[in-house]
Amino acid sequence: MRNNNPPVLAVLFVGVLMGALDIAIVGPALPAIQKQFAGVNERTLAWMFSIYVLFNLVGTPLMAKLSDLYGRRLIYILDVSLFALGSLVVALAPTFTVVLVGRGVQGFGAGGIFPVASAVIGDTFPPEKRGSALGLIGAVFGLAFIIGPVLGGVILSISVWQWLFLINLPIALLVILLSFRTLPSHRLNQTPAFDWAGMLVLSVILASLAYGLNQIDTSRFAASLISLKVLPFLLTPLALLFALVPIERRAENPILPISLFQNQQLRLGYGLTAGAGLGEASLVFMPLLAMAALKGVTEAQASYLLMPVVIAMAIGSPMAGRLLDKHGSRLVILAGTLIFSTGVFVLSQFAGKLAFFVLAGVLIGLGLSALLGAPIRYITLNEVAPSERSAAQGVVAVFTSIGQLTGSAVVGAVAASSGGGIEGYRAAFLVISIMGVLLFGLAFGLKTRPAERSTARNTQSEPTDSTSGAAASALPEE
Repeated sequence: MRNNNPPVLAVLFVGVLMGALDIAIVGPALPAIQKQFAGVNERTLAWMFSIYVLFNLVGTPLMAKLSDLYGRRLIYILDVSLFALGSLVVALAPTFTVVLVGRGVQGFGAGGIFPVASAVIGDTFPPEKRGSALGLIGAVFGLAFIIGPVLGGVILSISVWQWLFLINLPIALLVILLSFRTLPSHRLNQTPAFDWAGMLVLSVILASLAYGLNQIDTSRFAASLISLKVLPFLLTPLALLFALVPIERRAENPILPISLFQNQQLRLGYGLTAGAGLGEASLVFMPLLAMAALKGVTEAQASYLLMPVVIAMAIGSPMAGRLLDKHGSRLVILAGTLIFSTGVFVLSQFAGKLAFFVLAGVLIGLGLSALLGAPIRYITLNEVAPSERSAAQGVVAVFTSIGQLTGSAVVGAVAASSGGGIEGYRAAFLVISIMGVLLFGLAFGLKTRPAERSTARNTQSEPTDSTSGAAASALPEE
């Protein structure tokens, strides 16, 4: 498969782009969807995103582990097929409830697309080229958020909202056909028993956490936090963690290998990606700060002020990938955290001047491109054996999502407690800047470039299954 990298990368790129576009393209359709289904208010409509996040979180570790067991190609095709099925259900839905069912199926399938794609890169690219490949895949998200709203507006101007979802079907069919021809796949002669108990407990933990964080009312944070709609759902994951650890220790093939958390490099990576996800979520509040701080800025104009962030991320992600291959993750992440925290600090102090607002956006985008996606996934590919690559990538996605879910609650709470308005949001972004400095300090614990290269060589030569001893029976299908 080494000589087949460009076609592999193209298939992964299109698949990830399809999933990423569906997040960015839905926004323009919300008014039309609300108009079609009677009785759907703004809070109910928000479940278009919430249900997607819930099932995405549950689907990520499941699909990642199934990929390690049954092959990347099979599970990648399954994920893309589920995403297409969910898109069809949404487009044909007679009621809003069925729309939500379709969004749930979409989220469940999309949960595996990015981690499995990252694992495929680990399987098919040598260590010295993985950073560039991951950087290119990471740039997909910035690209999606640039063209998604525009594409959505064009489709809505010439047709009905259902075509925003039906357009996924031919793309998915193309990805599936090309996947059969290009993606690698391996199977185990003796497949260990699947960890259904661990999967069930982990699913409840993630779903409960996502739901509880989603229900927090940031305008009355303290009262909301102790309400019955929030507190039980935040306490449940803490309680179930004590049950999950012994289950995973006993499991023949754990859904969440405890060994991943015994690796210092991986622990640092999970902390960094959660912090980056939290920082990314804070960007949702940038338009609100723009409207409060910049005179005469309308809601539509404020949304456009996010473009410097998105464009910088789209440009910065491939750059970060190439720098990973050349200088390693430690230097890239140190630079990223420093640039990000500087950008957020500029935003918190000088948001009232348009030039500084744009400059802050560029710095934030460049900083996040060196934190989200490629760098942490690069660390993960270097640190784990091939048999755990997809599961480990799934853990990265879970921690990123947890950070994203927490971010909006943190910013909203700080802004509300600081009086709201421009001063409230300035205080919130100052807190995010301080968090960036803490991430900068955390990144000093990462391995140096020589140590990272040595680890990558060792894991590259390890058997395909380091946990169950089944690697000796792992045979390629092709």
